[in-house]
Amino acid sequence: MTASAPAEAWGIPVRCELNVLALIKGNEQYVFVYDDDSRDPLIDAFRDTAADPRLSFTWFDAAVLTDKAREQGRSNRAVLPHSRSRI
Repeated sequence: MTASAPAEAWGIPVRCELNVLALIKGNEQYVFVYDDDSRDPLIDAFRDTAADPRLSFTWFDAAVLTDKAREQGRSNRAVLPHSRSRI
């Protein structure tokens, strides 16, 4: 192994997993990348984006993505097992 090998190759658990939510509306693409601790600020960003009249992102889009973000949070808590050493 080299120093540039991924953390998983060393048996070191990855501490931060990222979630992605994306919405494509015509020529506009909204991609939100966040960790579980950033879910509340993410939902605030949905509201701010929906409030911007220059964008096609609507309050309905904000509501749908808020539900998806919360669903991802529930799913992540249910799926993540405790890390075990590979040694």
